[in-house]
Amino acid sequence: MTYLMIDIESDGPIPGDFSMICFGAVVVEPALDRTFYGRLKPISDRFVPEALAISGFTREETLAFDEPKEVMLRFAKWIAEVGGKRPLFIADNNGFDWSFVNWYFHHFTGKNPFGFSSQNLGSLYKGLVKDTFQTFKHLRKTAHTHHPVDDARGNAEALIRMKLEMGLKLSFE
Repeated sequence: MTYLMIDIESDGPIPGDFSMICFGAVVVEPALDRTFYGRLKPISDRFVPEALAISGFTREETLAFDEPKEVMLRFAKWIAEVGGKRPLFIADNNGFDWSFVNWYFHHFTGKNPFGFSSQNLGSLYKGLVKDTFQTFKHLRKTAHTHHPVDDARGNAEALIRMKLEMGLKLSFE
């Protein structure tokens, strides 16, 4: 199985009513050099200005982004190329990130290459250290910039450190 660290930015709280603006994915392996980045044209007229501002893009800029179906088809192809027999979706906030990626895959391609499950990096770390009040974020090397590839890379670095420094059983395929 291959872990793919995912991060998304959106212009609102839920998929369908609001849009996934951009997302990034990084194959969790020591090199961290296999990445995917997609920018998607909004699917709705609705947006929350404060949510959109986090992405660093204006509404006008997002309207020139790629058609969501094209981006999701490219992402599915990339996952098939790098994901091995079983690609695993993992994210810092998988409840949020997963909901958008899952909705977009089903809506635009008819299926989600990740299947029906995802994993949460923060929960994994809390279990590893046996303390629900702890956070993994000090394990990142790459700054958290809200560019989704940077953020996914930082989270992947944290997961790799959990393996190498803390004994987490995890294989790199």
